[in-house]
Amino acid sequence: MENQFLSLFEVSIAFEESHLFFPRIVSWVLVGLLAIILLSKSKKVAPALRRAGQAVMHGSDGFDRKRFFGTILLIVIYFYMMAVVGDVFPNTGYGFLFVSIPFIFLLALLYVDEKTKKNVLVIALTSVVAPALAWYVLSELFRITLP
Repeated sequence: MENQFLSLFEVSIAFEESHLFFPRIVSWVLVGLLAIILLSKSKKVAPALRRAGQAVMHGSDGFDRKRFFGTILLIVIYFYMMAVVGDVFPNTGYGFLFVSIPFIFLLALLYVDEKTKKNVLVIALTSVVAPALAWYVLSELFRITLP
């Protein structure tokens, strides 16, 4: 009886699919939250999307094309390079670590208003410490396979 009860708390995941476990959970949670937002704010979302589309296509005051398209470009490069570097160091998480550092640095530089020496130093420090800490916790402590 006790063994059957304790078996409810055991989780077995095949190694070949272990890297997909948390992304699937997070994806479904995000889809659910998006559905809740769209349903609860549907009267405000449609006009806002229309205005955003016009701002992207025709430009308007307050819309920063450089930051918008720079962010999209950086994200595309980030995911592509994570796969490339992850193939060089399989099952180590170095793809995540080595690509996240320049991604966070460049993204922060894109959004910072004043590029002073102090701001760039803080951005550089943060772009190294944050991914390294995330990599250590996920990869080393929780043994989650990262790209």
